[in-house]
Amino acid sequence: MKSYPSALAMLGGMLLLVAAPALAQDAATVKVAESAEHGKYLADADGRSLYLFESDTRAEGDAKAQISCKDKCLERWPPFYSEGEPKAGDMADAAKLGTVEHDGKMVVTYNGWPLYYFVDDKAPGDTKGHDIEEFGAEWYLVTPEGEKAEG
Repeated sequence: MKSYPSALAMLGGMLLLVAAPALAQDAATVKVAESAEHGKYLADADGRSLYLFESDTRAEGDAKAQISCKDKCLERWPPFYSEGEPKAGDMADAAKLGTVEHDGKMVVTYNGWPLYYFVDDKAPGDTKGHDIEEFGAEWYLVTPEGEKAEG
């Protein structure tokens, strides 16, 4: 007696094959944005501003970056995570990109600094997190050179 796979099992297998690419996330992209107030700064592919936290330890030489933002800090300043190696978009320097592991995920770094979002930035181009002191240190937009932005 021959055994035939049920229609449900076949459908489930076909859905898995179709859904798999949709579940895979692309690597994060860092690009350069610009504002009249702050000049050029880093943003994600959608134009959302990225920040550094002066309390973090910047990766230099063989030393890895260390994230000091914890608990409530991470609620206000979510890390910029990536699946795979991050990519350089418009005017960003691919040689300055890297990652550091945090809670089993990879956080994008730029010139050694872990990168974060600010929850009060609601739209691309918002820069409300620049030059704020929270959780024991200053937060800044990041320049294309990988330093804190002035202004």
